[in-house]
Amino acid sequence: MQSRTHTCGELRKENVGEKVSLVGWMENVREVGGNLAFVILRDFYGITQVVVETEEMMAVIKPINKESTLKVTGTVRERSSINNKIPTGEIEIVPESIEVLGKNYHAELPFEINHSREADETFRLKHRYLDLRNPEVKNNIVLRCNVVAALRNAMIEHDFLEITTPILTASSPEGARDYLVPARKHPGKFYALPQAPQQFKQLLMTAGFDRYFQIAPCFRDEDARGDRSPGEFYQLDMEMAFASKDDVFEIIEDVLPPIFAKYGTYNIASDAPFKRIPYLQAMEEFGTDKPDLRIDLRVTDLTEELKDCGFGPFEGNVIKAVPVSDCKLTRKQIDKICADIEVQAGAKAYWFKTDETGAIAGGIAKFVNADPATVEAVTKKLGLAPNTLVVVGAGKKTLAQKISGVAVKMLGASCEGHMDKERYEFCWIVDFPMYEIGEESGLLEFCHNPFSMPIGGKEIIEKAQAGEVDPLSIMADQYDLVCNGIELSSGAVRNHDPEVMVKAFEMVRLGEDEVKAKFPAMYNAFTYGAPPHAGIAPGVDRMIMLLAGEESIREIIAFPMNKNAQDIMMDAPSEVEPGQLDELHIAIVKQDEDKSE
Repeated sequence: MQSRTHTCGELRKENVGEKVSLVGWMENVREVGGNLAFVILRDFYGITQVVVETEEMMAVIKPINKESTLKVTGTVRERSSINNKIPTGEIEIVPESIEVLGKNYHAELPFEINHSREADETFRLKHRYLDLRNPEVKNNIVLRCNVVAALRNAMIEHDFLEITTPILTASSPEGARDYLVPARKHPGKFYALPQAPQQFKQLLMTAGFDRYFQIAPCFRDEDARGDRSPGEFYQLDMEMAFASKDDVFEIIEDVLPPIFAKYGTYNIASDAPFKRIPYLQAMEEFGTDKPDLRIDLRVTDLTEELKDCGFGPFEGNVIKAVPVSDCKLTRKQIDKICADIEVQAGAKAYWFKTDETGAIAGGIAKFVNADPATVEAVTKKLGLAPNTLVVVGAGKKTLAQKISGVAVKMLGASCEGHMDKERYEFCWIVDFPMYEIGEESGLLEFCHNPFSMPIGGKEIIEKAQAGEVDPLSIMADQYDLVCNGIELSSGAVRNHDPEVMVKAFEMVRLGEDEVKAKFPAMYNAFTYGAPPHAGIAPGVDRMIMLLAGEESIREIIAFPMNKNAQDIMMDAPSEVEPGQLDELHIAIVKQDEDKSE
């Protein structure tokens, strides 16, 4: 216990009369009279009240700035007015000595410690060491530590070995920008920080390790979002040899629900087995491949029913509708939701509803009502009952789905009775398309992970190459883990056969030589007899964010970067000395000089 006998959260009524020593930060001091003051001392474990009652002690306390660290030695006594809001609320300390261990030289703090979450984020990140003194902020980091420990223990109990993989590795086309590290001994060459341990964990399977896991750091040079931290993030990376997706599902379904139920804001989590939803079905029913199963709303296709209703935005487009029964939203609220949908989806949403008699009214009702046959068809397709709101989106199929997906999410949160919020609902999205047509290239490209095994193997690829099968119909043995509308992870049964791998890459115009050049270690390893293997890597940061009930991922990271991928506390990234650049054979060319060339 070093210089203390107890922590600031430990003392109780049964300690009355004991002589104790406490250490911590002076959170607050309230002077009541000439020689009377109440001092709040805070450490990692809690707070304790110290009562100064003598001229000598007042002389010690008066010049001390808040947030200085102190050692207080004194006697525990019972408080005359109990504070039931804190565990130590029945006692206080009468000090005989107060020693300043670490002086705060600043009379004014950048923000009040206990209200730091209300401060501007720039100030919080600049003075993160102060922000972390706030018990609310600190508790998120403690939660993270406990959850990571629980994940590690659970994986070990399932016979997984924790193996660390390299941080300095080769650049690889993983889908995001690499962070590059110049190699001093190899001028003009660079290491890359791993976007994921993907290739290494597959090589471990080829090397004969049966079950691998790692709380793996991953590095991607991508923009920040509410649920994505720029630069560095962590994932529960795992891989299993001689395994199918069912084996992976069984492990995840056994590991995650107890941890979510124990540590989460809500104490209810899905039981195994999680619901499995094919990707194409998810897009049709939910308008997204990240459905929130706490919401009972579903998407219905109204293309045939409304294509000739005379409403311009519907002409020649796919039309998707989200009906909401027993809706009590006002017109003003509906218009606000439609405006918010447009902001998120990038296209307008329209609406109509049924009144108490079941008649269609409001919004675009005049177009729906123009033809009795249309009214009958829409009513039958949606199963319309009185007081039902219908939000509609139109456009190319992907856009119509996106509008309806955003609508489901917003309406579920806004309309009473359509969302059971206080639970964690997991699901698997399965059977992803192997290929897609690239928006920019207009050519066939991998839809998701190029290392996934195509369902049907070599035979289905060869049929596609022969023109017997549409390449866009080929499915990958890939899966996503989704919880409460947030994608926690992607995983797959891996393509472990070099022949199938080459065939798969040929579909996107990459020959065998190029595959060997881009993935030399993995390709060569697979030629020595690779086991079938599968894995997944749930994002640790996103899991903690869900468990803590936070909207921003930065709230659960000890030292996060800001939205521009800057560590403003450490002033990173920063300039370096010319000599360091010379050693690395790097020259910085100013933008103007670059343009002039």
